[in-house]
Amino acid sequence: MDGTTPDGRGAVRPDRTALTKAFAASLTGTALEWYDFAVYSASAALIFPIIFFPESDPLTGTLLAFSTYAVGYVARPIGGFVFGRLGDVIGRKQLLVITLLLIGVTTFLIGLLPGYATIGVAAPIILVALRFAQGVAVGGEWGGAVLLSSEYGNPRKRGFWSSAAQIGPPAGNLMANGALAALTFALTEEQFESWGWRVAFLLSAVLVGFGLWIRLELEDTPVFKALQESGDRPEAPIAEVFREQSRPLIAAILSRIAPDVIYALFTVFSITYGVQKLGFVRSEVL
Repeated sequence: MDGTTPDGRGAVRPDRTALTKAFAASLTGTALEWYDFAVYSASAALIFPIIFFPESDPLTGTLLAFSTYAVGYVARPIGGFVFGRLGDVIGRKQLLVITLLLIGVTTFLIGLLPGYATIGVAAPIILVALRFAQGVAVGGEWGGAVLLSSEYGNPRKRGFWSSAAQIGPPAGNLMANGALAALTFALTEEQFESWGWRVAFLLSAVLVGFGLWIRLELEDTPVFKALQESGDRPEAPIAEVFREQSRPLIAAILSRIAPDVIYALFTVFSITYGVQKLGFVRSEVL
């Protein structure tokens, strides 16, 4: 099966079942990855200054926690370059299995990471390294998820089918904030700071297992299979993009700056401001 079937007129149309599976795999995968990414973001605002930077004053601790948050964004383009190229070599399906495993393992390890009080300065150093790995995985996931759903779809409707990857991030944000809100509501402040916040990170193992079950059921996309059969693949696609498509590339990058800044303000800064300046408790802000 290659995910396509004849339409009775000699043309080829996507197999509906394969297309639906690809849409679901793209949506659930990005939702799970952004759950992991978002649970870190909220924790950087709420708990990491206490757990990993306790020697600093509150303001410095918050800034240091946000610096680890920023590392994830620095790493995302690297993930896009590395996994984008890898996806052309090993296929979209295998790529998305790798990125899902990578972010799942790193998020789970953050949930197990001892704090500053236990292992000293090694704690924030390891935290930064794990956050970097998270960012690399998310950078690779995004492009791969878009390709997975769009390359199964009718070329005339690829915008719609590609939207699966765009639905995932807000769904992941809702799940992450919901999990942390439930924990802050159910536990005392001492319990949440001691071990409760870790539960949200450890839950990623269950979510990633679900995502892998969906993705491993898929075959690779018809477009990738056609490229494999034809052998018509560029030798240096990244260099080709910079050489021949630099202007639209820069325009696309610049078009993302304002939306991403606004996203960070809503999902991270507002949590810190609400707790530290407006006097809300964590569960209310979340």
